[in-house]
Amino acid sequence: MRLNPLVCCISLLATGMTACRAATPAEISHIVSEMDSSRMEQTIRKLVSFGTRNTLSTQTDPNRGIGAARDWLYGEYQKIARESGGRLQVELQSFEQAPGPRVPQPTRLTNIIAMLPGDRYTPEQRVYVVSGHYDSMPSSPTDPTSDAPGANDDASGTAAVLEMARVMSKYHFDAPIVFVAVAGEEQGLLGSAYAAEQMKQKGWAVRAMFTNDIIGNSHGGNGIVDNRSVRVFSEGVPTDETPAQAAVRRSVGGENDGPSRQLARYIKEVGERFVPSFRVTLVYRRDRYSRGGDHIPFLERGFPAVRFTEPNEDYRHQHQNVRTVEGVQYGDLPDFVDFAYAAQVARVNAAALAMLASAPDSPRNATLSARLSYDTTLSWSPVADPDLSGYEIVWRSTDSPAWSKSRFVGNVTTFTLAGMSKDNFLYGVRSIDKLGRKSPVAWPRPGR
Repeated sequence: MRLNPLVCCISLLATGMTACRAATPAEISHIVSEMDSSRMEQTIRKLVSFGTRNTLSTQTDPNRGIGAARDWLYGEYQKIARESGGRLQVELQSFEQAPGPRVPQPTRLTNIIAMLPGDRYTPEQRVYVVSGHYDSMPSSPTDPTSDAPGANDDASGTAAVLEMARVMSKYHFDAPIVFVAVAGEEQGLLGSAYAAEQMKQKGWAVRAMFTNDIIGNSHGGNGIVDNRSVRVFSEGVPTDETPAQAAVRRSVGGENDGPSRQLARYIKEVGERFVPSFRVTLVYRRDRYSRGGDHIPFLERGFPAVRFTEPNEDYRHQHQNVRTVEGVQYGDLPDFVDFAYAAQVARVNAAALAMLASAPDSPRNATLSARLSYDTTLSWSPVADPDLSGYEIVWRSTDSPAWSKSRFVGNVTTFTLAGMSKDNFLYGVRSIDKLGRKSPVAWPRPGR
């Protein structure tokens, strides 16, 4: 018999315990199985029904425009909050956007923020963020009146985040998870930039940010049909790297080992474990060629962040006025969304988020001794987690994209790998708890 996690929490509190048990691997499997493609389809079709969700469109019409979409989404998150017993905390984050290249006059933008608090940690200690953008555009980003269905770009990502909130708010996690629907993406990542800056100003320790943008189409414009994989884009060299950090990186390597790249590897490991029929394809690039998404403002503020996108896009159904030309349908319509595929992408997201928020934090202050030696010594600061079992050192050859070897070294804060050269391999360290939940890998800097 499977116990309701909320009931388990109440029972634990009744016995005098002060915290609820974070999601176990078995419960993460249940989270994955509870993600509902039909609910995501309903969300996508409802968002399309508002005609346009262009950021510059009307905010007062109850049936059309971005204001109507905003109000509907806010209502849906409030329903989830009530079903969670008030645990999910929902707010409208509004701000005035000054005129710019894609904003001809001052415009009020509104993000929808829904936070599921952690049972052990506050956002200032660590927090995880997942987003989709609910605005859309036709051929012109400054056209506020033409139809802009935005079914795939990005009702699909918005629906995935809403569905994650619905399912995951039934469970408990050590660290907070924040579900975000942002506006102004098509105007230049405006809503995401504001949300990221607010988190930075509040001192939130954003350990990971996922953006889901264009995740609903399995039929590419190149003729390829692929409903069994998703691309995850991640940068290797951090966007906010300082000159001093760049000098260290050049001296020891590490171009392929920034925090966002480690996060992407983690998503692949966890996602393919819990959604085994689905492949996470890592793209070692910040975003698609010369393009961008809502993870970039987070990268600019020093937060690890990645982008989820379908493997083969169809440009006839992105940023296009709805029309038919010589028998070819243009426009981002629901007809071209594979709802079952979008749900698979959401499941990978949910599995990785649930594991991140339940596992111990990554070790801080990891170093690799730079002394001349035939051995390799790593050190790190202890992770304060009551469920901690110990630490695992991982390594790979310098030309390998993924960690290939590992060794559990126990609950210690320094360890020497005898006879292993620091010159020939790349190393990292991660935390593991008593249920086998692992943190992302921490990349060590040179030490003494």
